[in-house]
Amino acid sequence: MHATLATSNFADRTLADIAATLPGATAVFRSRKLDFCCGGRVKLAEAAATKGLPLDELEAALDAVAAQALPATIPPETSALIALIETHYHAAHRQAFPELLRLARRVEVAHKSHPTVPVGLGDLLERMAMELEAHMQKEEQVLFPMMRHGGHPAIGQPIAVLLAEHDDHGTHLRELERLTGAFTTPGDACPTWRALYAGAAQLTDMLMEHIHLENNVLFPRFAN
Repeated sequence: MHATLATSNFADRTLADIAATLPGATAVFRSRKLDFCCGGRVKLAEAAATKGLPLDELEAALDAVAAQALPATIPPETSALIALIETHYHAAHRQAFPELLRLARRVEVAHKSHPTVPVGLGDLLERMAMELEAHMQKEEQVLFPMMRHGGHPAIGQPIAVLLAEHDDHGTHLRELERLTGAFTTPGDACPTWRALYAGAAQLTDMLMEHIHLENNVLFPRFAN
């Protein structure tokens, strides 16, 4: 059994709620640079106004996604959701960072005289990898075992710590997008540079989805 699909009347709903209940909505938000994870508590109408986006077009895009009746991919069972986070998102992050870091170091050295070379990208990716690894270990070794056993009276403390760290990850993602010019390579970029930005964009999508699932789906199940 899967989560129920949402339909229409999106304007007064938060980005987090829409993303959590309408599979496919996250692609609509990402394409318009709407933060549905760390900034997901904002209502769609307010987010559209802030970004200068036509609300009716946003609602039409979400209605089109709802009409497709895409199968939900969020497991309703907490144990299954945790397994999805560990085997899909955690594993993907651990696989992605070493290669991205290698590519970034190579591009920064090989194209150091290029006016748009992403100076500091390697250092940023290295910092992100270290902080995210520590974060994932806290989840795997402390929080997730608590959740698998139905919770714990003190579970609010690790959740609060991890929520704050999610905000830090969001700050890093904004810096990643700034350094890469929104993942746009110059016309004369080499294949390594293009591969670096494609991988960085994919990492951003994956990490935003990961944070969204925890902030807006998993953690609220233990809010009380």
